[in-house]
Amino acid sequence: MSVLVEVVRPPLLMATEIEWFTPQSEYRPTEYIQGWMQFWFDEAKRLDTAKRFQIARITFIQKVWTKDRELKLEGFNVIELKNEFDKSLENIVNAYSTGKLLQIEADLTKKLYKYAAKKTNQLGFIREHSKAEGANAFLDHGNYLAYGLGATTLWVLGIGHGFAVMHGKTRRGALVFDVADLVKDALILPWAFICAKEKQSEKEFRSQCLQTFVEHKALDFMFSEVQNASLYYTKSPL
Repeated sequence: MSVLVEVVRPPLLMATEIEWFTPQSEYRPTEYIQGWMQFWFDEAKRLDTAKRFQIARITFIQKVWTKDRELKLEGFNVIELKNEFDKSLENIVNAYSTGKLLQIEADLTKKLYKYAAKKTNQLGFIREHSKAEGANAFLDHGNYLAYGLGATTLWVLGIGHGFAVMHGKTRRGALVFDVADLVKDALILPWAFICAKEKQSEKEFRSQCLQTFVEHKALDFMFSEVQNASLYYTKSPL
C-alpha cells in the first residue's frame, strides 16, 4: 500500500502547477499577473504591448550608446544609425502582426551586427548560433545572461513566462525572450564584437557583461518596462 501511495502522490501535487500559480509562488505579488491576464487574451492588446517593448528596446539602445564612454571610444555612435532607428520605429508603429514585428526586429539586429563588425574590423561576420568562437560565441553567452535577467524579472513579479506577447506561443519560456530583447542589442551585441576583437576569454567577456548590466541598470529597466506593460490597461503606467 505504501508503494501505491508514493506512486499516486506526485501527480496530485503536480495538479496545482498551472501556469500562473505554483506552490512555491504564493508570496509573490498578484497585481502584475492579474494586469497581464486582463490584456493577454486580446490579440490587439498583445500586439500593442509587443510594439511598446520594441520601441523601448530601441530607445534603450540609443540611451546606452549615447551615454557609454567606452563604446564611444570604440566608435559606436547612434547618430550614424539615425536613419535605421527612425525607419524601424516607423515600421513598428505600422506593424500589423507579431510576425511582422519579429521581422522588423531581426532586420535591425542584422544592421547592428554589420555596424559592430565594421567598427571592430570584423568585416564579413555571419551570425551563426552555437558557433563556439569569436563574436558568435560571445553573443550566445551574453544572450543567455540576458535571459537570466528576463527570467528573474518575471519570477519576482509573479508573471508566468509562457504568456509571451511576441515570440513563439508554443514555447513555455517565450516571454523570457521578449523581456531579454529589451537589453540584448544595447548591452550584449557591441561588447561581443569588442571582446572578440580583443581576443578576450569567456570569463573576461562575462565580467564585462555583468559590469555593463550594473552600470546601465539593465534589471531596473526590465522591471520598469514589464511593470508598466502589466498595468498599462488597468491604471496609469508607473
